[in-house]
Amino acid sequence: VHEGGLAALRRAGGRVAGDSGVLATADLVVDGVLGIGGRGGLREAAAEAAAAAAGGGAAVVSVDVPSGVDADTGRVDGVAVRADVTVTFGTGKPGLLVAPGAGYAGVVEVVDIGLGPYLPTADVAALDAHDVAALLPTPRPESDKYRRGVVGVAAGSTAYTGAAVLAVGGAVRGGAGMVRYVGDPRPAGLVRARWPEAVITEGIAEGIMEGAPERAGQVQAWVVGPGLGTDAAAESVVRGVLASDVPVLVDADGLTVLARHRDWLAPRTAPTLLTPHAGEFGRLQGLERAAVEADRLTQARLAARELGVTMLLKGSTMVVAAPDGRVRVNPTGTAALATAGSGDVLSGLCGALLAQGLEALDAAAVGAFLHGLAGRLAPFPASASDLWEAWRAAVALVRNSPGD
Repeated sequence: VHEGGLAALRRAGGRVAGDSGVLATADLVVDGVLGIGGRGGLREAAAEAAAAAAGGGAAVVSVDVPSGVDADTGRVDGVAVRADVTVTFGTGKPGLLVAPGAGYAGVVEVVDIGLGPYLPTADVAALDAHDVAALLPTPRPESDKYRRGVVGVAAGSTAYTGAAVLAVGGAVRGGAGMVRYVGDPRPAGLVRARWPEAVITEGIAEGIMEGAPERAGQVQAWVVGPGLGTDAAAESVVRGVLASDVPVLVDADGLTVLARHRDWLAPRTAPTLLTPHAGEFGRLQGLERAAVEADRLTQARLAARELGVTMLLKGSTMVVAAPDGRVRVNPTGTAALATAGSGDVLSGLCGALLAQGLEALDAAAVGAFLHGLAGRLAPFPASASDLWEAWRAAVALVRNSPGD
């Protein structure tokens, strides 16, 4: 132990226990075994103490970071303390925001200790409501449907018709001035019935989608992949969209196709946003899912740099990494979003924000923030289509949030 600290404890009336058994009857446990420089799992004695604390009824408060959680990445190797509250000093730590570490942190409280003037610009950030409100596009008096942004959506198939309806709905509710849908006749009919404002181009089923972006009309951004399938016709669509000179978001089946043709990314000069879950990310990068989940922050950052894309890694905490190393971590995630089709809605929302002129990092971070907030506001249990309605409430909430 630190001798000065031990002496101070004893002067204050504290005592040293011979073993960790006392933790089973404690009312409050303060965890300060490891600080922000700790790496790797807890050693045996500390691991036993963490287990004893977890087995008792005490509230657990961690100092700066739960012992065993990597403060920089959120990685957890072996045993770590599970805190009810983490009191961290000076500034937030990435490991408290990113899974799996975020799951050990509980409620995070940041205590200002006067470091503000000396802190460098953070390369990992979490937006708050004021940041999101400032980034949200707002129509101007001179705006028309084209100036507000036109987003193309290439999604859905005969087997997966719902993906088209969900992705187009996300794009419509995301504020784009116009949505152009490209897809099979069957999902196209459902899109037309649910979203009459969408402009429809049919033809994937007939295999005539070479040059789809040009035939669909001018757009400011594309969304490609949800429910598209992975056959030759789908490959033609993904390749055609990636050959365009506008921002492109690739999701779901589009990512499976892209995993076979990563070279299609190299010629691109416009921004590319990929939105995989851990399994899709693993296929894209040749990794096991467990390896992705263990270190989401590092893996997202490496892949973004390697592929020259912005990476939105979906999961219990969404991580958005730009190719220049900047990272945003979404603070509004909720298990309510763990429902089929939720990701299709997110793709449409982020695509609409791209079409309205947000850079890929901002479009992904704003989309993830509002998507998570909509999941919290939607009635429980929420379905993916409930997010369309809750999106408006989420936008209103951030626009009307009180100042600091």
